[in-house]
Amino acid sequence: MIERILGILATFTIGVISSGGYLGIALLMAIESACIPLPSEIIMPFAGYLVSTGRFDLFLAATAGAIGCNLGSIVAYEIGKRGGRPLAERWGRYVLVGPGELDAADRFFARFGNMAVLIGRLLPVIRSFIAFPAGVARMPLVPFHVYTFLGSWPWCFGLAWVGMKLGDQWNKSPAMKAAFHSADAVIAVVLVAAVGFYIWHRVRGLKRP
Repeated sequence: MIERILGILATFTIGVISSGGYLGIALLMAIESACIPLPSEIIMPFAGYLVSTGRFDLFLAATAGAIGCNLGSIVAYEIGKRGGRPLAERWGRYVLVGPGELDAADRFFARFGNMAVLIGRLLPVIRSFIAFPAGVARMPLVPFHVYTFLGSWPWCFGLAWVGMKLGDQWNKSPAMKAAFHSADAVIAVVLVAAVGFYIWHRVRGLKRP
């Protein structure tokens, strides 16, 4: 069952980006920023791979990802603003969000204030949940979205750049091409493994007291 779910997620990610283009990138990054377990560490490198094939432009792919982060962050922000911690704790487990992630985001926001949105968007784990305490604090929307975009863009660019460089090596290596019949097949395997580890880590976190 787990393998089937992971296969569906991998196929979904590849299909959305391949068929949806920049809108597909924005959609997937919006899902990730809404605290749903579809990590950007998988989405943006695949977009970067398509940059290496000439399908996408690196800067536009990063911009599409950052716009998606802004859109998805609205969900977490509104949950924090309207329901606070009790609502997040009640429903968070259904998208594999545990108290540990919420605690980390709360501490980070308490330490850095509104700038936490900018800084947090550059950090793994924290970036996915930082919009929640911003909503609890009722941070003004204009600086919230400006900081979210400015923090998300370098993150998206960096991950896409890595995917692009790996794609360049793939395309230049006859040995690698001979070893595998399809780039999508290789990427699907990587996606399945990465999503599996990601979900396992989240589930493990939910079981901690």
